[in-house]
Amino acid sequence: MTKSMTEGKTLTLILQFALPLLVGNLLQQTYNIIDAAIVGQILGADALASVGASSSVQFLVLGFCIGICCGFGVPIAKNFGAGDYKKMRDCIFHAMVLTAGFAVILTAACALLCPQILRILSTPKNIFSGAYQYLLVIFLGIPFTLLYNLLSSILRAVGDSKTPFFLLAFSTILNIFLDLFCIIVLKWGCAGAGIATVTAQAVSGILCFVFIRKRIPILKLSKDNIRLRRSEVKNMLLMGLPMGLQYSITAIGSMVMQSANNGLGSIYVSGFTAGMRIKQFLMCPFDAIATAISVFCGQNLGAGKVDRIKQGIRQGVLVGVAYGLCAGLVLIFAGRNLSLLFVKGNAVEVLDASAKYLRCMGFFFWSLGILNVCRMTTQGLGYSGRAVFSGMTEMVARIVVSLVFVPMFGFTAICFADQSAWVSACIYIVPTCIHCVKKISAVEGLTEGEIRR
Repeated sequence: MTKSMTEGKTLTLILQFALPLLVGNLLQQTYNIIDAAIVGQILGADALASVGASSSVQFLVLGFCIGICCGFGVPIAKNFGAGDYKKMRDCIFHAMVLTAGFAVILTAACALLCPQILRILSTPKNIFSGAYQYLLVIFLGIPFTLLYNLLSSILRAVGDSKTPFFLLAFSTILNIFLDLFCIIVLKWGCAGAGIATVTAQAVSGILCFVFIRKRIPILKLSKDNIRLRRSEVKNMLLMGLPMGLQYSITAIGSMVMQSANNGLGSIYVSGFTAGMRIKQFLMCPFDAIATAISVFCGQNLGAGKVDRIKQGIRQGVLVGVAYGLCAGLVLIFAGRNLSLLFVKGNAVEVLDASAKYLRCMGFFFWSLGILNVCRMTTQGLGYSGRAVFSGMTEMVARIVVSLVFVPMFGFTAICFADQSAWVSACIYIVPTCIHCVKKISAVEGLTEGEIRR
């Protein structure tokens, strides 16, 4: 079930690895779209706003969870590429222990602070109750989010992107049925949407664990692996925390932006939520390509094949930009029609807001092809700390737009906040990525610790 990416045609390997990731991401976003459609069409625009009002803080917390799991996968991929399976299993054990610790801390803190978080986001009073119910359930499901993402990251690190896809496909289908059951049959409202999501995530995580135990013996830990080592804890945290923080720092800017948008009223909250669902769906190929490049670079770094790393980056950027240009045209010309998936046709103001948000975004969508590939490459090469600054750049850009320009231009400024963040981050991450690749080339053959220094 494992696959080495250190031999063979670069683009073919990357696309073969990225395809299951892409389809899996599309399935996940398809669920998100169906989830939002069920909530919006059955429960109404206010319920849709309740589910979407906390999307930025969900990205903050769940993004941190996903980020640390991806970070833990980097040394696993590197040691797999180098053929050091004992070291690889040591990394897996330490990743599991650290993830369990993060699960306890994050779940407790987020559940307790849930009301305060919604107040910070300036959540309108008419949707506060529904937003609180939904967000609390999502926070209580953090352990299951971490379980699935860690195990998926481990599988991808050893070249298996198909199994996470199949499990995610099952989870997505289950999620849709649970959504319908909880919202229509049980009439649990916004909380029902959250319960369906958490339950499906838990099932996929448990199935992933069972699969690894029974089908991939190379990942099975021995007694020698089950021993905490301070040096390994430090190394794993040095990889995981920066990647988690990178997601979270980016989300802080999104929180400020969402707070500014929430202050404009529930019409713009609903329009923003509908547009965001479409944006997230169309961003799936960027994530799949960038993740594939990251694993590719990690394995080839372990094998000492710098030329393949350079080739993979070039081809990944070209594919990402080409897709971004095509997707941007869809956003510009079909945004309003796509928004009808979530909003009834008579909600004209909400549709206008969503269409405007998507149209403005379409002109800059190509920049994500550069940003995601270069950032994930920098992380995959072991320079997670440097990649954090791209997230900080995004955060600053969104905060400036939200605090300075939203009071002046209203929702129009919201429509350009993401693009400002993407372009600003590209200006930083592109030369940083080039520098990191040159540094790897200069120190080829040195130890991991020497390279990191």
